[in-house]
Amino acid sequence: MRTILNKYAQLLVQYCLEIQPGEKLLIRTTTLAEPLVKEVYRETLKAGGIAETMLSFSEQGRILMTEGNDTQLGHVPTLYERAVNEFDAYLFIRAPFNLREEQNIPAENAAKRSAALANLSQKYFERTATRNLKRNLCQFPTQANAQEAGLSLEEYQNFVFGACKLFGDNPIQSWLQVRSDQQAIVDLLNSRESVQYKGEGIDISFSTKGRIWMNSDGQTNMPSGEVYTSPVEDSVNGVIHFSYPAIFQGHEVEGVTLWVKDGYVEKWEAKRGQDFLDRTMAIEGARRFGEAAIGTNYSINRFTKNILFDEKIGGTIHMALGQSYLQTGGKNKSSVHWDMIAGMQNGGEIWADGEKIYQDGHFIF
Repeated sequence: MRTILNKYAQLLVQYCLEIQPGEKLLIRTTTLAEPLVKEVYRETLKAGGIAETMLSFSEQGRILMTEGNDTQLGHVPTLYERAVNEFDAYLFIRAPFNLREEQNIPAENAAKRSAALANLSQKYFERTATRNLKRNLCQFPTQANAQEAGLSLEEYQNFVFGACKLFGDNPIQSWLQVRSDQQAIVDLLNSRESVQYKGEGIDISFSTKGRIWMNSDGQTNMPSGEVYTSPVEDSVNGVIHFSYPAIFQGHEVEGVTLWVKDGYVEKWEAKRGQDFLDRTMAIEGARRFGEAAIGTNYSINRFTKNILFDEKIGGTIHMALGQSYLQTGGKNKSSVHWDMIAGMQNGGEIWADGEKIYQDGHFIF
């Protein structure tokens, strides 16, 4: 296991975060990811960087959210605050004990916690948008994720490591090839101003005039394989049905359909999870779109209920309610960024400036 984790750490430190001598890195995860943390720490030292760690324990967040008073809920973690404001790099390794730990926390406490972190979250978005703070989100396979995906732990480990291209001789070169292949897609989309998604239950259009399509090549998410932008906020019109379950904050909502006029979600419904969808829509900024994207990673060929992987599934599109990406030119602000995914493999089309560029889950130019 250490050999594959060492390759993982080299990919994260050398390619994703590009750690240079003297740079400060915060590694944030749970105690379950200690084996990977050790290797990332080792590789950071080899690169001449300085690494500090924040490792949370089982149910730490739930205890705070259910038993904390207003002062405690309002406290911003000291090291995290300093890292967001001053460090050069930030690595968040997903390694959950229980994906439902915080599902039943009091809504008022969640709101207080979100408000306490709002300014720091904005600073995080600003610094990561310019790569002034180099960040990466990745996965350490745990039993909780394996169970959610319907796999054994060994099967899930192979899925994660394979999606990150760690079984090849040179993972870094593999991701450089992804970057090169996706650049042609980005170049085309950045030469157009209007985009339309069409498919079963989908007929939605938006403008990308003045916005930038980004090539997600594994540097900010590992794994990756998508191209994305933030649509002009008041330009989104139509209807979109998301064929995959939409998962957010431990809640699973199925059969989501949104009706949109001039960028504003006027009507929404879900076959399951309507109450949670209603509550989320009440949050400021959640009824406008912060992202429109296309998944391009055809080696991720199954839904695992983990958005880090699912939004990259080759042959899918996704749109996110809430916070925009500043690096794309997006302007919507929200404490929410909820990605929702739709399959395009059977009859899906993408049109750009009136030209069909995508059919049945693949680009055709």
